[in-house]
Amino acid sequence: MEKLTNFFTNLMRKYLPDAFVFAIGLTILTMILAMVIEGQAPKDMVLAWGDGFWDLLAFTTQMAVILAMGYVLATAPITDKLLNKIAAKVHTPKGAIMVATLVGAVGSYLNWGFGLVIGGIIARKLAMNVKGVHYPLIIAAAYSGFTFYGLGLSASIPVLISTPGHPLEASMGIIPLAETIFSLPMIITAIVLLVTLPFVNAALHPKKNIIEINPALYEEKTAAAPNVLDDHTFATRLNNSRFLSYAIGMIGLVYAVWYLVDGNTLNLNIINFIILFLGIILLGTPAKYMQSLNNGIGTISGIILQFPFYAGIMAIMASSGLVDTIAAAFVNFSTAESLPFWGIISSFFINFFAPSAGGHWVVQGPFMIDAAKELGASISQTSMSVMLGNAWNDLVQPFWILPALALSKLKLKDIMGYLVMIMFYVGIIYIAACLIWGYFL
Repeated sequence: MEKLTNFFTNLMRKYLPDAFVFAIGLTILTMILAMVIEGQAPKDMVLAWGDGFWDLLAFTTQMAVILAMGYVLATAPITDKLLNKIAAKVHTPKGAIMVATLVGAVGSYLNWGFGLVIGGIIARKLAMNVKGVHYPLIIAAAYSGFTFYGLGLSASIPVLISTPGHPLEASMGIIPLAETIFSLPMIITAIVLLVTLPFVNAALHPKKNIIEINPALYEEKTAAAPNVLDDHTFATRLNNSRFLSYAIGMIGLVYAVWYLVDGNTLNLNIINFIILFLGIILLGTPAKYMQSLNNGIGTISGIILQFPFYAGIMAIMASSGLVDTIAAAFVNFSTAESLPFWGIISSFFINFFAPSAGGHWVVQGPFMIDAAKELGASISQTSMSVMLGNAWNDLVQPFWILPALALSKLKLKDIMGYLVMIMFYVGIIYIAACLIWGYFL
């Protein structure tokens, strides 16, 4: 295993560019594929790319908000104290790898934005506290927990298709969460992965050539002395008012409770709403909330820059018919029982071009639902297979790794070799789940 890990690690360090360069290269590759495979004209593909560049602007904002607010929650004093207590009880490198995996996994199961950030934070704390931890691996291990979001409470496709009025409701109806993420096969899959993945990640720890964290990179700069003339002004008291934070925070949470009690379902907007006002309460004052939020903005700069590029790529995929061609290559010879298996495989490849599960579903979902109806396959299983393929591929799709890289100050090539190894294992679990679900359950 160590030789194989070293092979992929060295390969990635030599040939893998930064995530933004990857997005540019993928844009050009998609245009070429659309012209060669689908016979599209260059002008049409350039126009489709440009027209689609801002199509996901609202969704980009939702993603940025959920990550920024997730950072605030993950760095709130109560969360920070809990993470410090956890880190203080770990004393071995392999134990640190396992704990980072578990924290990232549980956080991502609850909410993907929260999990992305809290995993990186606990990994950094553990690397500081435990001597001999291979820093690139512990960051990769914490990020590997992100795959649990596809099985969890913020899984985009299951949440979307359980919401009345979703784009494909006319063709597939409303699919309750009890038939997707809360179905017995998916619950068992989550448990199996949660129990085994920490051990797999720990087994990847190298015996030599350990790269430890450089504490100097994370030394906090001494804050500038406050202006004593402003210490007791009315404005300063308002900025540091706990009453204001608690009042608006409670109003926000009360609204969220009434919203859900009235029969509305979870969606990205209400999830962001809850995270926002919960963070305001936990930080205690408006000034502390803004300070924490400003610190978190740096973790999402790459997301904001690259999301429009992937929106353009998805526009090329949809307008050219390339996504249907890729999906058809896998599902045209499917049966009702094997469709979930081919669904996850096709979704894995399509996710390189469409790493957002919501946008991914828009381009692949209609084809998969039509295939399920034609074959008499389970629509819930088919939908979930697309979600699992998305979450599986996210382990090696450079886009969502950006917050982890921002927190760790590492390069993509430093951690990708380990993620490739983890991707192989997670793929075995997800594929087995789809096969068992499709053929036996």
